[in-house]
Amino acid sequence: MAELGSKELITDHTVVTDGIRQAILGGDFAPNQRMVEADLCMQFHASRSAVRAALQELGAQGLIERVANRGARVRSVSLDEAVEITEVRMVVEGLCAARAARNVTDADIAEFTDLRRAIAESAAAGDVFGYSRQNQLLHRRIREISAQRSADEILERLRGQLVRHQFKLAMHPGRMSVSLPEHVAIIDAVCARDSDAAEAAMRAHLRSVITALREVAAAR
Repeated sequence: MAELGSKELITDHTVVTDGIRQAILGGDFAPNQRMVEADLCMQFHASRSAVRAALQELGAQGLIERVANRGARVRSVSLDEAVEITEVRMVVEGLCAARAARNVTDADIAEFTDLRRAIAESAAAGDVFGYSRQNQLLHRRIREISAQRSADEILERLRGQLVRHQFKLAMHPGRMSVSLPEHVAIIDAVCARDSDAAEAAMRAHLRSVITALREVAAAR
């Protein structure tokens, strides 16, 4: 688990917030794990006030929750919440895909063409982790090219809440074979500069994610 080393205590809560957030996203902190302020101060070499402010910010982001008489803990997102979050993503990422199709440059198209090939190769090789990284890159680049800052901020916050469910989806048997043509459809529509098709493809993909979330939950 990464530590923020420094001779002096870190007092900037934004630095501590980012450190704890990355630890949660990276799986260093598990759902429902208690977040003890004294331990976090030692781990991130931060002041108590910076840690307390960081936990408040992460609470606002939906990553941390406070339990009466028990302090803070990593929030566990239920299936119903994961579905609701994905429904919001469907609308917002659909908008981003449409905007990306309008903004995409020739250089972006070349990048997407390479990414399309890499995703297909990872799927063919059964490389779950490589495929997952490329999937995340695709979604991130679409957000960036869309230049929709407000949407990007919303999606980044929602992504943190879904990280555990996304990992389970990535490991679900047969998921790559389902999502590969969906990702290809998104890339092709964006590269064709077809905003309507790009939005429809993104929405269809995230609708498929909701179906998969329910399948994974039912299989447990």
